[in-house]
Amino acid sequence: MRRATPLLPVLVAAALLVTGCGSERAGSPSAGSAASPRSSVSPVSDPGLDGVRVTGVTLPSPPTPGIVSAYSPVSATYEVVNDSSEALTYTILFDFTTATGAAMTTTRQTVHDVEPGRTVRRTVEMPLSMGGGGDMDVTRVKVSEVTSVPAAEAPAAPDTCPASGVDVTVDEGDAAMGLRVVGLWLRNCGTADYHVEGYPRLTLLDEDREPVEGVRVLKGSGDITSSVTGAEDPPRPVTLKPGERARAVLVWRNTTEAGPEAVDAPFVRVHAKAGAAPVTVTPHLDLGTTGKLGVGPWTAQER
Repeated sequence: MRRATPLLPVLVAAALLVTGCGSERAGSPSAGSAASPRSSVSPVSDPGLDGVRVTGVTLPSPPTPGIVSAYSPVSATYEVVNDSSEALTYTILFDFTTATGAAMTTTRQTVHDVEPGRTVRRTVEMPLSMGGGGDMDVTRVKVSEVTSVPAAEAPAAPDTCPASGVDVTVDEGDAAMGLRVVGLWLRNCGTADYHVEGYPRLTLLDEDREPVEGVRVLKGSGDITSSVTGAEDPPRPVTLKPGERARAVLVWRNTTEAGPEAVDAPFVRVHAKAGAAPVTVTPHLDLGTTGKLGVGPWTAQER
């Protein structure tokens, strides 16, 4: 499997804007009311990236003067082909770009439980974050990143709960002055109380999901930063009732200096505690040449 970050963009062909027709004219009895959105659909021939390719792009037509049209977002159809020997869950980063390749916005989608040899088709819409008509500048959609993990170790799909009764996910984190802080979240989605104490067990994995060598996983963040991150909190017993969550932070610096080779760990296999079922998350640890990763203890969070 190719490295998750950075990945070279796979551009898809631009879809042409087609002016809508048949709209009611201003001054007619229903002028000013919301008209059905018009759009143009263009198929795309794209080789894809790591089994994911865009197959078509849908663009809204330019607005007709005097006609109020319902919002129609830019969207793309895509397919995921699993040619491996095991069921995989895919997380895909899509870039919505202009004709010149400038990224206007991005969004991630996760496709769960794609069985070996199966092709799954989905649609992705541009997030409602543009404003000011900026969506009319978007003419292309590209797949810029694909990560896949064994479905048996992937975070649970929304509104589902693993047989273990707990789920582990990772947030987008924060970055400042080379310091990276990412949160691991433990959710009790089962029906019984769940007890943890201390630190999650972590195994750093490379792009082939093999263990990464040469990185020290530290309890706390004292050797990495003096900033307050939560990793320096003392461990305490935590009992999660159904629906409650706990958080543990990962802290590192991506400083790169002459000497050791820089280390990337796109995957982390997490055991919430000894004996817990593993969950593989994708925080994309760009550890530079520091050779250190700090981890904080599980801390109960308010609902």
